[in-house]
Amino acid sequence: MKKILGALLIAGLSFSASSQAQAVDPKQEWARKVVALQQGPDLDALVAQLANGAAQQMAGTWTERFDTSVPKARQAKASEEFNAELAKFAADANKIITAKVGQANSEALVPMYMERFTLEELRQLVTFFESPVVAKYKTATPDLVNVFVKKLIETTQSDIQARATQFDAIAEKIVGAPKAATPAKPAKK
Repeated sequence: MKKILGALLIAGLSFSASSQAQAVDPKQEWARKVVALQQGPDLDALVAQLANGAAQQMAGTWTERFDTSVPKARQAKASEEFNAELAKFAADANKIITAKVGQANSEALVPMYMERFTLEELRQLVTFFESPVVAKYKTATPDLVNVFVKKLIETTQSDIQARATQFDAIAEKIVGAPKAATPAKPAKK
């Protein structure tokens, strides 16, 4: 009987220890909340930017080969097919990246928050991100960014255009003027 009670006591202690080991660290839970609350439309924009960057890299890789390998007569059709496939690639890249956000959060951001913030600071961050003013700020941010970008483009457009003209003149000296189309020779009779 003592052996059975002893075995049960040891099993109970083992179960208790393993259940405590599996208990979630409160700091980790608060860090997860902070990470979840801080991500929003900015994350979607970042994912789209990464996916589009991957698509642009693919397009750049294939441009020279496309120009040299596809006969002129077929280039319009091939370009249409290529661009459609490139759009599919970008959409798939977006899905792949989006699917990995949680893993990147768990493996990178959550540990960093846990390392750099106390439990109390994490609680304060959650309170901050959940506040109505931050929610309003997040809602307003896309409009604020659009207004800023529009104004920045408007105020720099003439200077950028002037610099582009200067660049074109220098690039033409380096590369040479575009070759003029050679007129077709009349057929001999």
